Amino acid sequence: MKEPAPMHGLSAPSLWVVRWSHLLAPRTTVLDVACGAGRHMQWFAAQGHEVTGVDRSAEALATAGAFGRTLEADIESGSWPFGGRAFGAVIVTNYLWRPRLADIVSAVAPGGVLLYETFAAGNETVGKPSRPDFLLQPGELLAACADLRVVAYEDGFEPAPERFVQRIAAVRPAPGSAGAPRRHLLKGN
Repeated sequence: MKEPAPMHGLSAPSLWVVRWSHLLAPRTTVLDVACGAGRHMQWFAAQGHEVTGVDRSAEALATAGAFGRTLEADIESGSWPFGGRAFGAVIVTNYLWRPRLADIVSAVAPGGVLLYETFAAGNETVGKPSRPDFLLQPGELLAACADLRVVAYEDGFEPAPERFVQRIAAVRPAPGSAGAPRRHLLKGN
């Protein structure tokens, strides 16, 4: 897959997120967790989705706010601000706070999609992050998504830039979907 170009001064969206974004229902709600300046918010807003981003940095949110709703919140030391809410897609990249994994997965609506990509064990051998607190252990992302239907999963090393990552694209089954398998198109790289 050709790498998407950066948009309006932001870094390009994750290739993983772009590759699996076709799984989202048209014009769905998207939550971008630890959204930073909003590179994924911009990507999904351009695709016609209603986007909400959460981050603890007011400075980053000043840019992200151009692409949708934003919420300044420290989800590591405060409460989860989306309790009881569900989104058609939840996006997480380069972020891990284990106490929030269950909240993040729970925020995926029935029929909704989780696209998650972050650093994994082994990354300490090539750079930062290097603390085990910020590195997924083997199979950890799969275990966190046990109630979702995994469409794609990767756990490995990328040479450029050097990093160890885990990635998942998973769908929460919709009510009444038992029996007939849903066809989740597998797009090539």
